[in-house]
Amino acid sequence: MRARDLGIDLPGTPGPLNGITDVPGVLVGAVTHRFDTDDAAVAARTGVTAILPLGRDGVGATVPAAVHSLNGNGELTGSHWIRDAGAFAGPIMLTNTHAVGTVHRGTVDWTARNRPDLAAEWLLPVVGETWDGYLNSINEPFVTLEDAGRAIDAATSGPVPEGSQGGGTGMNCYGFKGGNGTSSRLVEIGGETYTVAVFLQANFGERAELTIQGVPFGDADVPYPMGDVGWFLEDRRVPGGSGSCIAIVATDAPLIPTQCEALAKRVSLGLARTGTTGGHFSGDIFLAFSTGNAGALDNGFPATSAADAELATMRVVPWSWMDLLYTATVQATEEAVLNVLVANEDATGRDGHFSPALPHALVRERMAAAGRLRSQV
Repeated sequence: MRARDLGIDLPGTPGPLNGITDVPGVLVGAVTHRFDTDDAAVAARTGVTAILPLGRDGVGATVPAAVHSLNGNGELTGSHWIRDAGAFAGPIMLTNTHAVGTVHRGTVDWTARNRPDLAAEWLLPVVGETWDGYLNSINEPFVTLEDAGRAIDAATSGPVPEGSQGGGTGMNCYGFKGGNGTSSRLVEIGGETYTVAVFLQANFGERAELTIQGVPFGDADVPYPMGDVGWFLEDRRVPGGSGSCIAIVATDAPLIPTQCEALAKRVSLGLARTGTTGGHFSGDIFLAFSTGNAGALDNGFPATSAADAELATMRVVPWSWMDLLYTATVQATEEAVLNVLVANEDATGRDGHFSPALPHALVRERMAAAGRLRSQV
């Protein structure tokens, strides 16, 4: 079940899968850990997601890219080099906060096995995180080194695992069950059709903020995760809206790094459409990349003399038409958030901690009353 399946009237034209794998060459894979133990305080609700911009065979070739931080209370490794070089090579890995180091090392191990030529130089894996410590026993080593490679090897160009899957397994969003969501838009420029798509690992937002196409849902009479004083430490509580959001924007439109940065910034506007104001305790970090100039910014050790070097060229969407890509990014971000919420079920994790799914019946009722349904679904 996704947002459009509920009949929500959303703007723009999505691609065939309405997801990030609509961008040609992009693959997504996930490894999910969801199990209990004899100790109620120890439960696994976590995992790893891998996004491969150019597929497994394309690992090692760069894609123009940029990072934007709405709030830096989070982590995205490799971001300093992306800012300096305007590109990265390899997969994007997403997991929980305390598994970043494990996934980073696991990605190095996978590359050393499959591309020893790359590992012989240097590797700066891109690993992002959000915090799943409410449902998941986050300090337990549930995520392993091998999981990074398993997620990469499992990646396909098919429908993206949404809801409580992969790195998004233990997340919450607007006080409902959160996790993974994706959406895409088609844009025509210069006689060609390009895809702009967004993937979110969503773990952000205060319940009172949530709106869907302008219709408020913050007063929903549904239990609120993390609302009880004392579960974290005796003298403090987790503020509403804590968590984080990692967003990945992908497009096959040929862009330069500064244009990728412009797309990454627009994620903030898409999130804002769903109500968030971007809380202090939420690390909201966005990465945008273009496959349209793959390899143009490769920066490995040189194999020729300077005299024999071949200069690279790049095609570029004219800045005067970037507004079409901005609109697509905002629309896809908004819908990806809604897909996170709709594609979920109630979840219980460690110590019986409960996270409710967004009630579909309530969504239909309120959206119909506001005239925001395409049809009565």
